[in-house]
Amino acid sequence: MRPDTSRWRADSTYDAIDHAGVDHLAWECLRRNGDYQKDYAALRRAGDLGQPLPEPLERRWGLRFPGPAAPCRH
Repeated sequence: MRPDTSRWRADSTYDAIDHAGVDHLAWECLRRNGDYQKDYAALRRAGDLGQPLPEPLERRWGLRFPGPAAPCRH
């Protein structure tokens, strides 16, 4: 599914970025990465989202998650 890019020039679209910490900004960049999306989709299909991230993916993305992913939008 393609994101709605019709308002990409509107300043209000990026208000959350002004107050985001480094971890949130990194997450926003990572989740838009096509290769990461493919790896995540493969984990989801395998039903492994509740398990620790496999070591090869942990090394590839430099991530360690304490639990399943959840939205954190305010």
